[in-house]
Amino acid sequence: METLNYARGRAIARLSEIMSREFRLILRFMGTDIDGTKKVAYGLGKIRGVGPNLAFAVVKVAKINPEARMGALSDGELSRVEDVIKDPLKYGIPTRMVNRRKDIETGRDMHLVGADLALKIKSDIDLMKDIQSWKGIRHSLGLKVRGQRTRTTGRSGKAVGVKKKVLMEAARAAGKKDKEEEKK
Repeated sequence: METLNYARGRAIARLSEIMSREFRLILRFMGTDIDGTKKVAYGLGKIRGVGPNLAFAVVKVAKINPEARMGALSDGELSRVEDVIKDPLKYGIPTRMVNRRKDIETGRDMHLVGADLALKIKSDIDLMKDIQSWKGIRHSLGLKVRGQRTRTTGRSGKAVGVKKKVLMEAARAAGKKDKEEEKK
């Protein structure tokens, strides 16, 4: 009974600590709505282009408490985290953790997030279509691109070679009418 009261007291103390500071339940950060009750690394993972490994590295480099909640971060801490995410190489995060290595146009390593990432992926696919590479042809035909099997999976759209019962009956009825007219 004593441990239950202790745990309840700790929970109430923690809640009052959170409520005493400015706490945001929903946080708009880098173009994404993030749940303020999530821990920082997991909240950052909700941003498009930031995976779990990069999120933990950003928390470590930005010197943020990993147990802190997203909604409890100050504006200064958020700007520090945003700066690290925008240019992780400047802060010593390894090249293998960025999502755009040796960019086609610039030739340098960089990290893209949000709408910039989506736009860059679309332009890469359009470039593959224009130069008619194998992947570009597969993209333009709407087929699987990365070597997956297509014989049994990825079927979508209208069924080929299968006719519905109603259509079959209508075709038979039309065929009978044609034969009767030929006999007359």
